[in-house]
Amino acid sequence: MMPARIAILGGGVGGTLAANLLARKLKDQDVQITVADRTGKHVYQPGWLYLPFGAESERNLVRNERSLLDKRVNLIVEDFSRIDMERRLLVAESGAALPFDYLVIATGSRNTPEDVPGLAEGAYHFYSAEAATQLGQALRDFQGGTIVLGVGGLPHRCPPAPLEFLLLLDADLRRSGKRESVNLVYTYPIGRPFTIETVSDFITPVLEERGVTVETFFNPETVDPQQKQILSLEGTTLDYDLLIMIPPHRGAEVISASGIGDEQGWAPTDRHTLAVQGLERVYAIGDATDLPVSKSGSAAHFQAKVVAERIAAEITGKPLDEGAGLYNGHVMCFLETGNEQATTLNFDYDHPPEPPRPSRIYHYEKMLFNRTYWYIVPKGIV
Repeated sequence: MMPARIAILGGGVGGTLAANLLARKLKDQDVQITVADRTGKHVYQPGWLYLPFGAESERNLVRNERSLLDKRVNLIVEDFSRIDMERRLLVAESGAALPFDYLVIATGSRNTPEDVPGLAEGAYHFYSAEAATQLGQALRDFQGGTIVLGVGGLPHRCPPAPLEFLLLLDADLRRSGKRESVNLVYTYPIGRPFTIETVSDFITPVLEERGVTVETFFNPETVDPQQKQILSLEGTTLDYDLLIMIPPHRGAEVISASGIGDEQGWAPTDRHTLAVQGLERVYAIGDATDLPVSKSGSAAHFQAKVVAERIAAEITGKPLDEGAGLYNGHVMCFLETGNEQATTLNFDYDHPPEPPRPSRIYHYEKMLFNRTYWYIVPKGIV
């Protein structure tokens, strides 16, 4: 009898954790577990937040994917561009093919600044190591004026990150004595400064206290780098001296190329089982899904555990324990508020977050997590 073939497309947080959990759960089974990743490098993306401030180095944020995987997991470094569901193959332009019986789509998301004319030329962001480094230089060169920081479209990775960056920037400008010469403007696509109402209620007085001007219902339409203006679909025009705009996001191209995703390339995913709708023995986790939860490493972390439980149960024939193998929308993350303080966001489908008062304890907990991530998350210790 042929071994069960499990392919995991993407070696980020969710893909790596799912592979390692499956290797442990199925150690006595005849299975082949393979992670297929485009680069073979695992990047700790939350660290990009700190690069522009010189509080982190790029080399600390990258590891070889192979070093994080269980020895029973195979790794293929290949850019698979299409999922052939009829033949149950991952197919690459190079001609390489990877057959599967079970598939976990963990392809993350991609920045698409080209969706807003002028954005790539006129704005900075920190949603890649290269972009964060460029932003850091722009901030060091900045002499004063108006900084517009906003979100170019929803959804995007790590929803609290723009607010975190804004508050870290405010604190940094105050420490350097430059805050009085800088006008900070924050834009957001909907009618409040964050998607979740309880978080918006928490952050609104913080922004007022820090002297930040908030422009809601601001969906960027065009950027004019020469005139240094950004125009919204709603008709608002903002002048800027420095523009920091989180680019729009879409799902991985492989999802759209395979006819699986919606218009933005997100895979239609069952909110509890994480099965891709209409496809047999195919699951999606992390940013790749169309679920109404944060596109974050935290969500991918909890979802990977669910998918590993479900696939292991199918292969072993053992029934799932009551409540196991179902995702409840759980996400837990920190939100930096500057001045070495932070709060936490802990929520699920039925329970919105109730951010506690910011404290140094939460900030240092986040710093500790950033340092220990490599040793505890991909390997499934937490």
